[in-house]
Amino acid sequence: MSRAFFEQLSDALAGFLPPDLRAYGSAIGSRNVKVWYGEESHEHYEVQSLSSRRLEIGFHAEHPNETRNDEVMTALSARERSWRRALGKEAQAGPFLGRQRGWRRLSEVWDGPGLETDEAAVEAAERLARYISALERIRTAR
Repeated sequence: MSRAFFEQLSDALAGFLPPDLRAYGSAIGSRNVKVWYGEESHEHYEVQSLSSRRLEIGFHAEHPNETRNDEVMTALSARERSWRRALGKEAQAGPFLGRQRGWRRLSEVWDGPGLETDEAAVEAAERLARYISALERIRTAR
């Protein structure tokens, strides 16, 4: 994936979100785009390239304190029935897909060729919007 892929994804994202979720912070890099609400970015939504043929889409809890990340995931797990209807079985809660042992995720991985296309960027934006719409109201209610 290129930075242009993530810029296109970011440009498409707001169009898939309801109006009340369109005010967010974001950062675009050469391997990802992150979206968060409020001042705190340790809990954020992300699309990141895991490799040239793997893309992760979902939510990350990346507090420096592992216990805090577990608390975040416990709160989401308590409302799994709600978000599972919106996200389906593809969404998996677990440890971060990387070296950071204490971070947590609720995400899915897309695997295969063709992930660097314009169409894939728009599809990933739509899927990220589903994560945001399904999880953000749960997160703000805790």
